[in-house]
Amino acid sequence: MADNAAMKWYVAHTYSGYENKVKANLEKSVENNGLQDLIGEVCIPTEEVLEVRNGKSHVIQRKRMPGYVLVHMVMTNESWYIVRNTTGVTGFVGAGNKPSPLSDEEYADLMASIPVTRLDVQLNDEVRILNGIFENFTGRVSAIDPSAKRVTVVVEMMGRATNVDLELDDVVRTQA
Repeated sequence: MADNAAMKWYVAHTYSGYENKVKANLEKSVENNGLQDLIGEVCIPTEEVLEVRNGKSHVIQRKRMPGYVLVHMVMTNESWYIVRNTTGVTGFVGAGNKPSPLSDEEYADLMASIPVTRLDVQLNDEVRILNGIFENFTGRVSAIDPSAKRVTVVVEMMGRATNVDLELDDVVRTQA
């Protein structure tokens, strides 16, 4: 029986969109063949993304590496065969036919959670303000700070351009 210290993380390439199916099939194969001592864990690196659309924020899960799954395993002929012959797996990442394990740093970087914000608005987009004293004013986006979830909009007020600092949730792109 191999100990957990001998296991390394390997990257298996899959058909795009089949990551969850490959994970389930591989876990079932490991269980059915009693290979828990060779293949420990199968994971799909994901991240939470704050998506702002039509003035509303949504947190969604997004795959960090579409088309790939990580397998924590001891590389033997038997474990290689089980992973390689799982439906949806096209091969391992590595030079030639020799899979290369991830270093501890590479694995930590893949699994680190980095908040990502996907925006509905971009620089120079025309937007309508939804809340506050400038409600229903339209203007152009002049700056975006995704980390602070803020946007600066230039609005015309009494013939002058005025910068308004707003939350991302407080603007919606107009259909111009």
